Amino acid sequence: MSFKSLREAQKALSNSSITFEDLVQSYLTKIEQRKNLNAFVEIWPEEALAQAKALQQKWNEGKAGKLAGMVIGIKDNICFKDHGVSASSKILSNFKSLYSSTVVERLLAEDAIIIGRLNCDEFAMGSSNETSYYGPVLNPIDENRVPGGSSGGGASAVAADLCLAALGSDTGGSIRQPASLTGIVGFKPSYGVISRHGLVAYASSFDQIGPMTKCIEDAQLITEIISGPDEFDSTALQAKLNFGNEFNGKPKIAYLKEAVENEAVHPEIRNRVNAYIENLRAKGFQVDPVSFPYLDYMVPTYYVLTTAEASSNLARFDGINYGYRSADAVGIDEVYTKSRTEGFGKEVKRRILLGTFVLSAGYFDAYYGTAQRVRQLLRQKTREIFSEYQLLLSPTCTDGAFRFGEKSDDPISMYMQDIFTVHAPLVGCPSISIPLDNLQENDMPYGIQFTAAELADSELLHFVQGLDNQEL
Repeated sequence: MSFKSLREAQKALSNSSITFEDLVQSYLTKIEQRKNLNAFVEIWPEEALAQAKALQQKWNEGKAGKLAGMVIGIKDNICFKDHGVSASSKILSNFKSLYSSTVVERLLAEDAIIIGRLNCDEFAMGSSNETSYYGPVLNPIDENRVPGGSSGGGASAVAADLCLAALGSDTGGSIRQPASLTGIVGFKPSYGVISRHGLVAYASSFDQIGPMTKCIEDAQLITEIISGPDEFDSTALQAKLNFGNEFNGKPKIAYLKEAVENEAVHPEIRNRVNAYIENLRAKGFQVDPVSFPYLDYMVPTYYVLTTAEASSNLARFDGINYGYRSADAVGIDEVYTKSRTEGFGKEVKRRILLGTFVLSAGYFDAYYGTAQRVRQLLRQKTREIFSEYQLLLSPTCTDGAFRFGEKSDDPISMYMQDIFTVHAPLVGCPSISIPLDNLQENDMPYGIQFTAAELADSELLHFVQGLDNQEL
C-alpha cells in the first residue's frame, strides 16, 4: 500500500480497507526491503505497532487526533525521551535522551506514530549526507547519487515511501535542498514559529525544525500542530500564527535576477524556471525581476556565523559529562583532546576550528562582526523587496543530485550547494521547495523555491497549495 497524503491514509482507515497495524507494518516491510538506503539510524517497530493497536481503538471511538494515520520519522537530532539521539555523530553514539522535544510531544498528542530516527549529516553539517557516522544515505531514485543534506535520511525515506512524512531541521537549506534532490516537499518555517526545545543545536540563530512531505497539505498540517509558544524556548514566538491566513488577491511575485540567470544553474533548470515564470504571468500573476547584489556574500556570511555558533554549541561535547570518551585518554587534557578528536568527524572539526578562529580576539570584528553587519544588510534589503512584493521565487538548487564523492573533497563546492537556500535562514523568513521537474539527462528531480516575508508562513503555504503545478 502507498499513500500520497494523510487524507488518503485516513480515507482508507475510515472505510476499514486497512487497520493502523496494517499501515505501520507496511512501512516496516518497506524499510526492511530498502534498508540499503541507510535512511534510518534506528526504527522502533514494537513501539509503533503497539501504538497502532491502541490508536485503532481511539479511531473506532471517534477520539483519535488530527495526525492519526501519520507515520513519521524524526531526524537524529530531535530528542525523544528514552530513545537514542546522536546527531549522527560518534561522540553521541549510544546516548539516550532524557526528555522529549516540544515537537515530538505535539506530534504524539495528535496521535502521529513515530517509526524511527533518521540518518543525517553529522550535527546537521553537510549538503549530501556523506558526513554521517553511520555512513551515507542513498538517493532512492538513483542509488549512486546523494539525497542531499543534512536531512538526507528524511528526504530519502519520504521519497522511497518508507514513512508518510519526516521532521527535519533547516539551518541553511537542510530541509529544502534534499527535498529538491529527491522530488518531495520541504518547508522551513519562519524563525521562532516552531520551538527548538529538544533540537540538538548547530547554529542557534538559524536552526528551525520543519516538515518533509509528499504534499503541501500535510506540510501545512504538521507545521500548524507543532508550532506555537513554548515556555522552554525563549526564541519561540509568544503567539501562535493563524494558519487560516491567505494573501488578498493574487500576490505580486519577484525573482532574483542573480539567481535565475546565474550561469552556475544547470541550463535545463534555468530554462524550466523561466518557463514557469512565463506560465505564472499567463495565469495573471505579476512576476518581476529584482536585483539582489548581495548573493555572492550570503554563503560566506552564513558560514562565518554558523561556524561561530557551532564552535560554542559543540563545546559541551567534551567526553566529561556524557557521550563518547576516548579509552586511551590519560588525564583531563587528553580526555578533552582525544575524545573530541576521535568523536567528531572531519567536517564537524573543520567547522569548529573555523568558528573558533572567527571568534578569536584578533579576528572577531574582521569576520564575525562584519558578518553580523552583512546579515543586517541582507535583512534590510529583503524587507525592501517584501514591502513591494509578497513572494520571492528562485531555483531551490543549481543542479540535480550529484554522485557520491563528486564534491566531498572540495568543501567550497559543497558549501555552494546552499547558495539559494541560505537566504531564508539568514533573514528568518519562511521558505518552501516544491517539485518542479526532472532533468532529461538523468531523470533526477529538482525543485523550485518560494520565500515569503517573516511570519507569512500560512500565506505562503496556502499560495503554493493553490498552484496547479501540473499546468505550470
